[in-house]
Amino acid sequence: MTLRKVNSIVTMGIMVLFLVHMIWGILILTGMTKGGSNVFSVFSYMLMVLIAVHVLIGIKLTIDTIIAAKKSHVFYWRENSLFLLRRISGFALLLFILAHVIVLKGKSVNGSFRLPFFDEMALASQILMVLSLLVHLATNIKPLKIALGFSDKHNLRTDIGLVLAILLFLSGIAFVIYFIRWQVI
Repeated sequence: MTLRKVNSIVTMGIMVLFLVHMIWGILILTGMTKGGSNVFSVFSYMLMVLIAVHVLIGIKLTIDTIIAAKKSHVFYWRENSLFLLRRISGFALLLFILAHVIVLKGKSVNGSFRLPFFDEMALASQILMVLSLLVHLATNIKPLKIALGFSDKHNLRTDIGLVLAILLFLSGIAFVIYFIRWQVI
């Protein structure tokens, strides 16, 4: 099994755990369910482990690409702009995921789960995380589909993109609702 195939399988695991995390997080941020669940924490840690594996594989594949470009003395910058956008959006996403963990790392206080203060900077970092995730997903759905051997008979790329865009939009709204709740309470 090639490293790209392993990365594709890891990516699918990330997407499944991410969807669970996002939907559960939306419910917590909008106040529809309580936070502080051990199951949610386990899913979050599993997601972080898969993201770390994805990053390590991505670094290895990027280094291989750069070495190959150096050997050929040609790196088609204009033609490889999508490659660069994928790497830049992935790096930005890593920074915003770190901010997400810092901003939304809650703790139990007297038996109640509490998230830290959520101000304008926290809201901005979370909206930027959602946008960078959208860019990263949009630029990587086609290669993921190819690596997993899906054909485009049913326009799978558009379907996945639409579902993810709607869920990301809802998560952005959830962050805004949470911000408003912090300002009112």
